[in-house]
Amino acid sequence: MTAPPRGGVVVVDKPSGWTSHDVVGRVRRLAGTRKVGHAGTLDPMATGVLVLGIERATRLLGHLQLADKEYLATVRLGAATTTDDAEGEVTSTTDASHLTAEQVEAALVPLRGEIDQVPSSVSAIKVDGQRSYARVRAGEQVELKARRVTVAELVAEQVRVDHGFVDVDVRVTCSSGTYVRALARDVGDALGVGGHLTVLRRTRVGAFGLGVAATLDQLAVQFSVVPLDEVARATFDAVDLDEEAARHVGFGRALPDTTLPSAGPVALFAPDGRFLALYEQAGDDARPVAVFV
Repeated sequence: MTAPPRGGVVVVDKPSGWTSHDVVGRVRRLAGTRKVGHAGTLDPMATGVLVLGIERATRLLGHLQLADKEYLATVRLGAATTTDDAEGEVTSTTDASHLTAEQVEAALVPLRGEIDQVPSSVSAIKVDGQRSYARVRAGEQVELKARRVTVAELVAEQVRVDHGFVDVDVRVTCSSGTYVRALARDVGDALGVGGHLTVLRRTRVGAFGLGVAATLDQLAVQFSVVPLDEVARATFDAVDLDEEAARHVGFGRALPDTTLPSAGPVALFAPDGRFLALYEQAGDDARPVAVFV
């Protein structure tokens, strides 16, 4: 069983308990190729959309990581953990049963929009060349710098009291690089009771949602790949070129006096519909970001 030679994207509904690397390994075996990578990790606890590139599409993954993402999550208020999620050790507990839905909503307001977020210390961010989580597990104290992220949507859909805890089901739309675990932590801190994530399901990455995702069991029966041409057209602004311009793009040449529909990257296509390259605006010219032919 092999992927199309020109490559494409596989959208997996990742099961809980699997690392993103585990999924990559499984898809490598199913696709019959080592050239498989993923666009943005999911924690082992999390489920949902994991976008994988096959063959040539692996070069597109770094650009797909810039896409916005959607999640459904449950935040437990009243307990903090070492990892800001249910996989860590509980570090404190506080009765949160007095909290009202109005108080929870008030704590969510400052976490919307453009915010400076301190990532969870057990994240994969590198500190002096070593993953932060590896340093934490080795017993080090790690303090990461805040990063500017965008939380376009953070909505509490249900608030439930459970034996002194308060569970809040939230819907999140955010930029790449946003840690939903950190949102859970910060809500709990703002309310003075601590908080961590107990459920996380990613429902969309850019143009790819659960509607086009397949489980690993389903892929074992029928291995489906979204062709690279379709991926590029669905993910980026697109420009269809004439034969002469397509020939220049095939050699990675700049296109002088060319105005793209957005600053970039923009997907350029040959007259026959083949995806050729990603270009971006540079003054009056369009210049290559990555060429795929």
